[in-house]
Amino acid sequence: MLNPVYLWATLLALLFVLLFKNKVVRLQYTFFLFDSIGLGLFVVVGAEKTLAMGFAPWVAVIMGTITGSFGGMLRDILITQIPLIFRKEIYALACVAGAIFFTMGYALDLNIVVNEVATASIVILTRILAVKFQWHLPILKGEKNKL
Repeated sequence: MLNPVYLWATLLALLFVLLFKNKVVRLQYTFFLFDSIGLGLFVVVGAEKTLAMGFAPWVAVIMGTITGSFGGMLRDILITQIPLIFRKEIYALACVAGAIFFTMGYALDLNIVVNEVATASIVILTRILAVKFQWHLPILKGEKNKL
């Protein structure tokens, strides 16, 4: 990961979003689709790098989830929106499902390219189906004013 191309690509994308924030909001479906693709790819990278470093599979699931989820959270914070992960949409759960699949495929010595594509596809399809069929996680409600 010593190649600076990734850093420059990320900075250019960030600059683009910051400059054209109002215009980007109009492209909600396109934004959602690319967000889902990016989410799937970051889950793959997080889980794969963790396993390559020799960590336990459960650590790879956590790191895949964190890598995917926190990238989107950081993006939303930078464009002053409530992060998707804090809404009731299926977001982190899609990351968990993908990271578990990748870790299982890695343990079963599945072809790495097949495993990467399948994992990203699982995350992307989970997000798309969750939005299409309005799948939501329950919202926990606590008692107000209770210490």
